[in-house]
Amino acid sequence: MNKLQNKVSVVTGAGSGIGKAIALLFAAEGSKVVATDINRQRLDELEKEVRNAGGELTTVIADVANQQHIDQMIDAAVTTYGTLDILVNNAGIMDSFEPAGEVSDETYERVMRINTDGTFWAVRKALSVFVPKKSGVMVNIASMAGINGARGGAAYTMSKHAVVGLTKNTGYIYAKMGIRCNAIAPGGVQTNISETIDPSKMASLGSERIMPGTQLMPRMGDPGELAAATLFLASDDASFVNGEVLTVDGGWNAY
Repeated sequence: MNKLQNKVSVVTGAGSGIGKAIALLFAAEGSKVVATDINRQRLDELEKEVRNAGGELTTVIADVANQQHIDQMIDAAVTTYGTLDILVNNAGIMDSFEPAGEVSDETYERVMRINTDGTFWAVRKALSVFVPKKSGVMVNIASMAGINGARGGAAYTMSKHAVVGLTKNTGYIYAKMGIRCNAIAPGGVQTNISETIDPSKMASLGSERIMPGTQLMPRMGDPGELAAATLFLASDDASFVNGEVLTVDGGWNAY
């Protein structure tokens, strides 16, 4: 317990799923949490849970597809708590498993904007706080699609490969400044990210080729299991881990 005592954390997409599990665990471990999401009701429910458990949490409505919102959420952490120590880039959406030949401009731009641009903007803004004090930790929630070719459609796969590249570059470049940046690559997890999939596009070549591989998953993960892995990377337990991608998938990638 208290692995994050007095640390200030920002967690995006904290209203549900993995992000909510991370926010709850970080608060239980002593962190002051700034939880962001686009859904006010979900944030209110999270805040109630954290406060009932004796934790400290501030909520901020933020759309990670909006650079101004990204800046505001980091500024909110500094204004409210005086600094920022940990950034968890969790917010993201799926595509509908469309292969490259079937991806619309609208789908491509939306997926890349949220998954890649939003993560980059948040990393860049957090560094403006981390660099002067020569300390800080970032954990990006990537995906098995960021290290393999058939865990999502073309747009989603590209977006998560970009997150992995950003993670490795940032971890290496800023290592001597006391700043760490790692990523987690989840396999199948029981969350509501399926809400971002358009069922009408599922009957495509992409779905036909990808779906059989999902049968190789040993089981679906629980958001709490991903939160525990995130806590490890965010805490001093991982002080010598930097620029790495930790697969958390029950062994799916080992096949």
